[in-house]
Amino acid sequence: MKKLLSVVALSALLASSHAMAGKNYEPVESDVVPVDIPNPFYVGIGASWVGASRNCPCDRTKLIKESSFGETIRVGYDFNPFFGVEARALQNSLAITNSKVTHYGIFLKPQYHVTPLMNVYGLAGFGHTEALCTQNKNKKGGSKDFKKNGFSFGAGIEYDLSGDQGIQGDEEEGWGLFADWQNLAYKDSPQNTNVNVVSAGITYDF
Repeated sequence: MKKLLSVVALSALLASSHAMAGKNYEPVESDVVPVDIPNPFYVGIGASWVGASRNCPCDRTKLIKESSFGETIRVGYDFNPFFGVEARALQNSLAITNSKVTHYGIFLKPQYHVTPLMNVYGLAGFGHTEALCTQNKNKKGGSKDFKKNGFSFGAGIEYDLSGDQGIQGDEEEGWGLFADWQNLAYKDSPQNTNVNVVSAGITYDF
């Protein structure tokens, strides 16, 4: 009986001590560190040189070469530092010879950072390209020398002007520079039309 009373008394003492300790407990508030979620979208605009060549309709042994200048617009989304997707539109508003070229398309964009601030990338996707001869553009129906829906490819380089070394791809933020080359049509029949574009300009990562 004495042992039972001793156990009960000890239990009551421990419960009382625990209750008193609970009264002195004060919750500790910790600071919440905000998480900066990067925005993977970017835009770009630049100047372009367009070079086109094709066989002469009257003589397939002769090659007609044309060149012009225009502008390129880019809108892209980086899934991660190594892969993204990009939409492009181009028009050569300053035609030197006799072709008016319009192009737009969407491309897969694999990329790799050779330095913390510089990356190289490839372009491969589907585009729509039209080349309108100036001597035909006023004809009824808008006669076009060339019109194609199909594969387009290219490659380029980008440089980050923000100076945030170690921030790559989908985590970049701020201004940058780009320069690239695209092939809009590679020896497309029936006149073996070949259209190449070299562009350079600025980008902004949100």
